[in-house]
Amino acid sequence: MTIFDEPMLWRTKRLAQSRAGLTLGFVPTMGALHEGHLSLVRRSLVENDRTLVSIFVNPTQFENSTDLARYPKTLETDLATLRDEGVHFVFLPSDSDLYPDGYRYRVTETTLSNVMEGAHRHGHFDGVLTVVFKLLQIISSDRVYFGEKDWQQLMLVRGMVESFFISTTIVACRTVREADGLAVSSRNRLLDPEQRTHASCFYRVLSEAATADAAARDLRALGFVVDYVEDRDGRRLGAVRLGDVRLIDNVSRGGRQ
Repeated sequence: MTIFDEPMLWRTKRLAQSRAGLTLGFVPTMGALHEGHLSLVRRSLVENDRTLVSIFVNPTQFENSTDLARYPKTLETDLATLRDEGVHFVFLPSDSDLYPDGYRYRVTETTLSNVMEGAHRHGHFDGVLTVVFKLLQIISSDRVYFGEKDWQQLMLVRGMVESFFISTTIVACRTVREADGLAVSSRNRLLDPEQRTHASCFYRVLSEAATADAAARDLRALGFVVDYVEDRDGRRLGAVRLGDVRLIDNVSRGGRQ
């Protein structure tokens, strides 16, 4: 496994790969890797000649410095895990590599990014879309892999790729869940044992409630702070808080996934 920390060095490597006809799959992450990330990595390894994983805790998608500081950072463990999985390349850019302009230039979507997550996390999707746009330009992969847990993000990235004529194919992968249904997430490790047990109710209620309003009501009755539950485009999406930990999830409307 080769680690790159300079965009231009990687681009030189990628040019040689392209000339050799080697396909590349790309999995962008913020580290703190879990089975959800690894499911994307494993699919990429099957579908491409080479696989690259990026690890970059993107500061522009965090609303405040406290959340950024709390984000789990497990780089050495992550690198060992990726090496064991057989990943070929890892990209570890710095803030200055990706934001040499100080974030003066950014990608903004004006409709979907303003509801649900966007309504509760001002500027979040500007940061997400901007960093993904930059990474796709640098990595030049044939495919890029995203999990369906972040459904709104997936839809926004897909729309951006189409709007800006980016040739990379977006591959959506099903949400990986714990045995009790909770979607695997880096944030789950911030839950205390009691909260972790209770968190499984989130998926159950999203899946079983007759309507979005009923799901929100039931979740509040169970002690969750509900940011939103909405039925949109054949899915039920929700965000809740347990203590100071925020969880998001989505399911196919009217059934489990």
